[in-house]
Amino acid sequence: MSTAETTNPIDRKKLIGAVTLGLVAIILLWWTFFGFGSESTNSSQRTTPTPAPGLTTRNSSNRAQPESPAESRGDLLDQLRPVNWGFSTPAVPEARRNIFVYYEPPPPPPKTSIVPTPTPTPIPPVLLANLSPATVFARTSDFTLEIAGDKFTPQMRVVIDTTELPTRFMGPQQVSATVPAALIANPGARQVMVRSADGKLYSNSATLNIGAPPTPNYTYVGIIGGPRYIDTAILQDKSSKEILNIQRGDLLGGRFRVTSISEKELVLIDNNLKIKHTLAFSTQGDRGNPLQRPTPRVESEDDEP
Repeated sequence: MSTAETTNPIDRKKLIGAVTLGLVAIILLWWTFFGFGSESTNSSQRTTPTPAPGLTTRNSSNRAQPESPAESRGDLLDQLRPVNWGFSTPAVPEARRNIFVYYEPPPPPPKTSIVPTPTPTPIPPVLLANLSPATVFARTSDFTLEIAGDKFTPQMRVVIDTTELPTRFMGPQQVSATVPAALIANPGARQVMVRSADGKLYSNSATLNIGAPPTPNYTYVGIIGGPRYIDTAILQDKSSKEILNIQRGDLLGGRFRVTSISEKELVLIDNNLKIKHTLAFSTQGDRGNPLQRPTPRVESEDDEP
């Protein structure tokens, strides 16, 4: 049975290939470990170089004579050979690091704010000592404001806020000005100073206080009179709830004079400040005390024909 398998062409080719591969493997192993002798011969020949004939004859014949620089340089170049230095960079493993650690820049240094040194306020060359009067009521009429101080000149003017007023020079220590009613129409504070037109001479400022004027504390709740002539008004005191019947010319609270009575309003004049006050008619008396309701004037007491 083995003979039949050997005579098969396919098996024969396989056998020949196996034998060939075995021989090739043996040859490669022999060449690796022992070689074939040519390399040793070449190395021996390479280690014992044969000197050039011309160089030996020249050295023997001219041994006493020194060589020229060009000749010695040529000999050195013949003896030099390139050196093959098998150097490789060693593999360095990558440094281990934490992927969750990252660089945080340091916080910037705090900026130091430089506060400039405040410039001292220069002392005014003119002194304003006091005002007379220093307090007035709003809605009053024109009044004269007298100012006391020092170093006043005829060229200086009184200034309230930004309004320059005609000024009367009374001396180096006193000036005066007429304040119009428009400047004191509303309560508040006004700044007063004295200065020249060119601004070279000026004084310190003082405060003129404008107070709210007193107002009548009454409510106009009713009238008494006929269709043509009304001569009695019904008022209620806001504090005591007292009912008052007044006529034109009466003085309320010793201060407010009744000047006009109508179905819409009641006009009063402050007897001291000469300020006009108006009380509008209020309908709350229709829902309050019967005494507050308007009562028509009776033309005749006899109702019989």
